[in-house]
Amino acid sequence: MKTAKEYLAEANAVVPRISPDDGIAKHNAGNSLFIDVRDSGDITKSGTIAGALRIPRGFLEFAADDNLPYFNANLSKDADIVLVCAAGGQAALAGKTLKDMGYKNVCNVGGIADWIAAGGESET
Repeated sequence: MKTAKEYLAEANAVVPRISPDDGIAKHNAGNSLFIDVRDSGDITKSGTIAGALRIPRGFLEFAADDNLPYFNANLSKDADIVLVCAAGGQAALAGKTLKDMGYKNVCNVGGIADWIAAGGESET
C-alpha cells in the first residue's frame, strides 16, 4: 500500500519543479504549453495563467489520450508542458501521469498564488 506522501514523492522525483520566475520566462518566450489542473470553481476564484489550458486533474488521462474522442488537440507528446495548481501537489501528480503516458517535457511551476505574486500574467 502507498500513502499520498509516497505518491507525491514519486511524482516530485520525475517531474521537475521550476520557480515562478522560470515559469514566467517560459511564458514570455511563448514556446510552452501551460495547463491548470484545478477544477473550474477554483480557477474562477483565483484566476489562472494567461492562455493556460484548463484541464482538471480528474479528466487529464482522457484529454491526454489521442486514442479517445475526449483528446485535447492542443496537447502534444513533444510539447514543453508547464503545469500549475493551487500549491504544486496536484500539478506534480498530473505531471507524473503525463510522463507515464509518454509526454516527454513536463514540469511543475507550483501554485497559482506564487505565480501571481511573482508578477506572472494571469486571467480569470
